[in-house]
Amino acid sequence: MDKNFQEEQFTGFTKFTPPLCKQRYQFIKDLVEKYKPKKVADLGCADCTLLWMLKFCSCIEVLAGLDICASVMKEKMHRLSPLPVDYLQPPERSLTVILHHGSVAHKDPCMLGFDLVTCIELIEHLEESELKKFPEVVFGFMAPSLVAISTPNSEFNPLLPGVTLFRHPDHKFEWNQVQFQSWALEIARQYGYSVEFTGVGHPPTGMENVGFCTQIGVFVRKYPQTGESAQSERPTEGVYKTVFRAVYPSLKDEKYLQNAVVSEVIFTAQIIKRHLLDRLMSEHEEYNDDTTERKSKFQPLMNCFSEDLGKLVVEKSMEPFVKGKVVYIPLRTIFSFPKVNQLCGTFEKLCKLIASKVTLSSDGSAMMFNIEHENKEN
Repeated sequence: MDKNFQEEQFTGFTKFTPPLCKQRYQFIKDLVEKYKPKKVADLGCADCTLLWMLKFCSCIEVLAGLDICASVMKEKMHRLSPLPVDYLQPPERSLTVILHHGSVAHKDPCMLGFDLVTCIELIEHLEESELKKFPEVVFGFMAPSLVAISTPNSEFNPLLPGVTLFRHPDHKFEWNQVQFQSWALEIARQYGYSVEFTGVGHPPTGMENVGFCTQIGVFVRKYPQTGESAQSERPTEGVYKTVFRAVYPSLKDEKYLQNAVVSEVIFTAQIIKRHLLDRLMSEHEEYNDDTTERKSKFQPLMNCFSEDLGKLVVEKSMEPFVKGKVVYIPLRTIFSFPKVNQLCGTFEKLCKLIASKVTLSSDGSAMMFNIEHENKEN
């Protein structure tokens, strides 16, 4: 018997492991990992569970949900809001999440430009008039590169206890494999897509002809959308109502980038300062113990620098040093650390981002730390 299908003969209870809904969502997540879409729209998003899962996919920059029932979306939409950790450690990518209230039978410009459109267990809830308009809205108007549509396979229903006609009272129809594939192939032919059929929820061993419990069609657009076709029949006004919008903090936003850079610069400078002070303290102790031995250790280091005067000048300019009660840490030294370098990209960007945010020397080349209180503590 298939690993994701279990049948308890004594109770007559049939279940899938993981649950079928999770298998559908995982299928979409795997699709996202394969194709790396930047903009994804989920039509019939309901309680936003799929959107919540997809917000963790690093390739996605825009997530949009659409549902005819605003109250269902509002119950769980708070899960799509940024968390405190998102502000403490902003990622490099930007992410905007939007929820719209409206019907998939209506066109709205806000749904243009998406790479992937998902319709998970949606079409069987549509009235006949809505189902007729659905292909033109999704494949003709929205015309994404990729469309994934799932729907129940009626041939599997006899294996589900308690199912007499449809699996849900709101279903207007449930298709067998031939019906779904005929409908999907006609859409693909009409709008210039190819389609492959698969599904989740395997049947018991020996009943493979029944097919998957949930049948899925994955449509891929054959040709790039032309500017002319993209503009055709485009409505000038929106018909959907936006009920939720969240813009996540991102290092692409200079405000968050500056915060991240300043924090990393201070953290790095503190490490350098601590290392310098510990080294000076150690050298001071060694000097007191044995002045002669200390000189012999220092001489090879100076010989190394004297081999190349140019190198000496460059490296000296990057060495942190103490003057009076102040530690000076050259910005070039801080910039040489991988994390700082990665965040800023250029030395000039570093200087710009930390200006007025940290204490700098008069010429702006080094960070300054007053160590008077540290000396008192030591």
